[in-house]
This record gives sequence, structure tokens and C-alpha cells, in this order.
Amino acid sequence: MLYEDMDNDYSIQELCDALQITRSAYYHWLNGPKSQRELTNDRLVLEILEIYEQHTDKGYRRIRDDLNRRYGEHVSDKRVLRLMRKEQIQSTIKHPRNCCTRSASKPQYIAENILARDFHAERPNEKWVTDVTEFKFYDGQDTRKLYLSAILDLFDRRIVSYVIRNRNDNELVLGTLDKALRDNPDAHPLLHSDRGFQYTSHSFHVRIQKHGMIHSMSRVGHCIDNGPMEGFWGILKREMYYRHIYESRNDLVNALEGYLHYYNFERLQRRLSIMTPQEYHNHYLAA
Repeated sequence: MLYEDMDNDYSIQELCDALQITRSAYYHWLNGPKSQRELTNDRLVLEILEIYEQHTDKGYRRIRDDLNRRYGEHVSDKRVLRLMRKEQIQSTIKHPRNCCTRSASKPQYIAENILARDFHAERPNEKWVTDVTEFKFYDGQDTRKLYLSAILDLFDRRIVSYVIRNRNDNELVLGTLDKALRDNPDAHPLLHSDRGFQYTSHSFHVRIQKHGMIHSMSRVGHCIDNGPMEGFWGILKREMYYRHIYESRNDLVNALEGYLHYYNFERLQRRLSIMTPQEYHNHYLAA
């Protein structure tokens, strides 16, 4: 307290007189019960800490959304931010993405950028985006690589399909496409990719044509042309991969599979009216 720094040079009565308050008012403030707002803030802090301990990557906006949907707390962003700053709760820092795209030296097929950064879709399976990213794990003293190929739906932002393999090759992306089409047999979306060697191959082009799909490709040196997919990789790596050391392939695969399930079925998104991708997808189908 301020008074403790004064070496008792002033009595309580003298301080009360200076502030024009009564001694009884001072002691009521000192020993009295907390206000309802203070009690609410104490409860919110405990709930914020509970959410943060489970996912330290979450900032105040996502924590506020969790409080709303899962704790029934109707509070503002500013209040959550203020409480988090007071308790020194801060989201983990985002790391830069390391791209593993390898452009084809002699592409067999090149598509135009038909998507043209129009990332809005009116319904599921209208527009898909796809890409491959790289992860590392340890095998004893050796560093190994693992590759994840995924397809994301621009309507509900769900991961339609994914494949995890040791090699970044044609079979990786073909397997991802085949899996997406098996799970969505009536889908004939526009599929957007970069100009990686897998997507410019003859085999991938034939597969696209066979299923009545339209292929769109990013322009050279324009990663933003595939912005939603790039954004998803950033989210995944920030929330699951960075700050962790995976000491086996099995540990990394389990972490990836667990996160992809969490992303589709548990991770709330404001762009989806504070629903998960699967909830938003199901909501559309029910309507």
C-alpha cells in the first residue's frame, strides 16, 4: 500500500482527513467484501487460465470466444484483454513458415489462376485449396523429414482430406485427392494449388479431368494466391509444431492427426460464427 512507503510519518486519521474520508469508510474499503464485478473478474481469470493452459497459443480473441461458447460468459474482447494483461497471460509468438514447394523444372501442365484470390464460397465443395508442407523429427541423432498434404474447403474451412508420408512426391498429392473424392463422391470443385512439381504433373492433371474438376494455380512468386492454405499451415505449426521436439516419427504423426481432428471438430473460428469447421458444415447441410 501507499501508506507503507511513508515510514508511518502520518497516522490513519491524518491521511483520512487529507483525503476527506472517514476512518470507518477506509476500514470498510480495507476489510470489506469484494464487489460483484471483482468476483466476476476472479472467476473469469480462473477460466482464462484453464483455457490458456490447454492451448498456450490462444490470444484474447480466441479465449473470449471459448468463454462465450463453452463457459457461457458473455464478455467483451477488451475485458478479456485487460484481465490477461493484468495476469501477464500472452499468446505464444508466431513463427515464420518454411516453404517446401519445389517448382517443376519442366512442368507438364500449367493452369491459369482462375481462383484469382476470390476465397469466398457459397456452399461446401465449391472451392478447394491444397498444398504440401514439411515437418522434422528426430531418429536418435539423425533428423528426418515428414510431409503433410491437405485439402481445405473454402466454405467451411474444414480439412477435407490429408495424407502424411515420408516422401514429397506425386503419390502424396494423388492420395490426398483420391481420399477427398472418396469421401465426397458428388464433389466437382474448383481446386487451387501452387505450381509445385506434383500439381503440374500429367498424372495429377488427368485425375482432375477425370472427376470433372477445374484446376487453378497460383502465379509464380505469389504465395498470397493460395492465402487460406498458407494461413492454415501457419496456424497448425504455431499451435502444434513450434516449441516442440518430436523424438520419433510416431510421436509426430500422432500429434498431427490429433491436431487435425481438433481443428475440424473443436477449434472455434469467428469467420464461422464462432463454430468449428465441422459444425459450420453440418449447419449448412441441416439448413
